[in-house]
Amino acid sequence: MRERLACAPTYLDRLNVVPLPYRGVSVQPYAGDMTEPAIVGHLLGRETYRRTEFIVLCGPDSRHAVVAVSARDRAPLFSPIMGVEVLGLPETCVYVRDPETDCGNRSALARLALEHNVGADRTLICEGKFDHVNFIHHPRPLMLRVVEVTPPEPPKLFDLVRHVLSYADLPPIVPILERIELTSLVSETPAAFLVPCRSGGLDDLGAPIHYLDERPPAREAWTLIGCERSLQFHRHYYGDEPPRIEMCPRVIAGGRSEPTILKCCLLEFDIERDGETLIVPWGADLPMVERALRALSQHLEAQS
Repeated sequence: MRERLACAPTYLDRLNVVPLPYRGVSVQPYAGDMTEPAIVGHLLGRETYRRTEFIVLCGPDSRHAVVAVSARDRAPLFSPIMGVEVLGLPETCVYVRDPETDCGNRSALARLALEHNVGADRTLICEGKFDHVNFIHHPRPLMLRVVEVTPPEPPKLFDLVRHVLSYADLPPIVPILERIELTSLVSETPAAFLVPCRSGGLDDLGAPIHYLDERPPAREAWTLIGCERSLQFHRHYYGDEPPRIEMCPRVIAGGRSEPTILKCCLLEFDIERDGETLIVPWGADLPMVERALRALSQHLEAQS
């Protein structure tokens, strides 16, 4: 275990450290040895701006180090550095330039770390949008399974999750699409199909297609591609139950032990948690998906 100087922060062993706002990260040139004693000796006692909590040192040969610094008094504009903790030396730091990555977004930094094979024992430094710099120390994001049907493309819930993660103040989350191809559920071609609505994108199934939400006037010998709610509609409209191909992500996914989000038509106004799975209504919007992700994150944090 590395020695921690008095008054130093204690970030060394923590996971998913992302300074926010990242104005607290200073990027400084450094010509000395890239060793912990040399770096501590270089910084200890030097003055630091009151908002600077972390320093990315840019050394010779494009080598980098990341340190946390503390000062006894943050009220003055500048104060002497009283504590130094070296979080990463060149052998554990990976510097990536990616102008598409938002350095103020934990999930974006976690995704970039995953793309560059930066694991929980290393530190990713990112020079991202607007040439700003931030880092994620010891990245171990929540890997979230998103179970969703397609078409449409992109799958709606997966797109909503990605959108929420682009702006919401959440722990690092990396969504993984678990795609349910509706066409792959059709093993035989009946005389006709009945699907929930036209917006589903099912327009080429090899047989005539009817749309449940349009309430076809004549009952035909169709096979319903739909969930329990669609079946309830059919009973109300026609008084019977047709052959049916199940398309509910909740039913198809079954019980899950890994963090998962999916949608279900039987929910209308609220979200539901079933173990590690968060279920949102079929018509969920961005605020509801954000609430679901926050609830899942809090649940998993309480479990750890």
